[in-house]
Order: sequence, then C-alpha cells, then structure tokens
Amino acid sequence: MSNNLEITPIGILTSPFKQKFSIPRQSRLAPAAKGIIVLQPNFDSPGMVRDLETFSHLWLVFGFHENNQQGWQPLVRPPRLGGNKKTGVLATRSSFRPNGLGMSAVKFERVIIENNRASIEVSGIDLLHGTPIYDIKPYIAYSDVIDAQCGFAPQAPILYDVEFSEAADTFLNTHQTPDGFSNLINQILAQDPRPAYKKNKVDEKIYSVHLYDFDVHWQVVGDVIVVTNICSI
Repeated sequence: MSNNLEITPIGILTSPFKQKFSIPRQSRLAPAAKGIIVLQPNFDSPGMVRDLETFSHLWLVFGFHENNQQGWQPLVRPPRLGGNKKTGVLATRSSFRPNGLGMSAVKFERVIIENNRASIEVSGIDLLHGTPIYDIKPYIAYSDVIDAQCGFAPQAPILYDVEFSEAADTFLNTHQTPDGFSNLINQILAQDPRPAYKKNKVDEKIYSVHLYDFDVHWQVVGDVIVVTNICSI
C-alpha cells in the first residue's frame, strides 16, 4: 500500500506581494498585509465557512508553488544565521522543503459571499500572490500557544525607522492606492528585506519591491530606510 497522498488546493490567495523579495519572513509581522483566499469550485459553498467568524486567527496550510522546479535541499542557509551558515532544513522554515508545504498563522478578517461563493479575507500574511491554500484550520489559543525554545530565532527582528522622501509622499497624496498602503510599506521595509549578508555593511544600492501594482524604491541611509520613490507598474 502506498502512503503517497495527492492534495488539491481548496483556495488561491490574492496578495500584495507579487515577488518573493520583501515578503515578511514570518506571518503577522506586517499586519497591514491583507489577502483574500478565493475558495475554488467544490470548496466554495457558504457552508464551508459557517461559524468561521467565531475565530480570530487561522492556520493556513499552503504550498511554496514557485519552488517546485528547484527541488529541496537537506542543508539550507537561514537569514537569521547571516545567510552563510548551513543548518538542517527541518530545523528551519526554509521554503525548499521535501514536500514544499508551509504553515502560516494569520488573522481572520471576514467572510465574503458573492454569487453564493465564499472567499475569506485574512491579514498579517507572509505569502506570495497566487499561493495555493491546501487547508484552513482555526487557531486554538489554549493548545497552540506554547512557551517554547526557539533555537537561532529567539526574538523578533530589530526594526528600522522608515522615512518617505518628498517624491514618495507626493505620489501617495496624488494617486489612488489600496487602503493602508503606506502602513504596509512601513511594516515591510522596517524589517529590512535585504539579503542577510548585506546587513551591517555600507550599502548604497537602491532597491525595489513590488507591492500590489506599484514599485516601491528604497535605500538604507545609516540607521534609516528611506523610500525614495513610488511608481505605478
């Protein structure tokens, strides 16, 4: 008897993150990052989400869909270890995993019913646009909250101050952007999305992150991250 299991996505996530660069390395680090789980046919009846609003947070079981062709590795380089030291993949949350599955705890926002089809809005996401969602489970505080030892990641990352240039402010004041867009930019960039080996070094490069349908250009200046410009794509 084979123990292989075929799984089918029950939903596809819409996300502001259109590229892997800049996605928070853990969920709920950017509360302004909202997405909608579009439940797929056969899984989108309103009955599927009955009483979901009685829970404040959800576990999402998802697939690292852009890594499928790259396969997995037994040893990986976690950013928390500077991006140079290797450690076992099962001792990390690396996306290069044997079965390409991940779990993410997110905040439940609301159920959306349109044309008798259900979708779910969530926030604090750390997932790429188009991520397949394989299962959704309620977060249960009395069993899921654990006073745990956290290895090489015992604390949340140190945050940078983020400032907006005059050009960036002008763009935000003169263009229609998603609700909470400036907060999302702040929360994403404060975590410094650069590769780990770039940190604590002089770095004059201007970076770009793709959020929704906008390119956000930014640069590290001393101890501050400056949003230099924003443009529509």
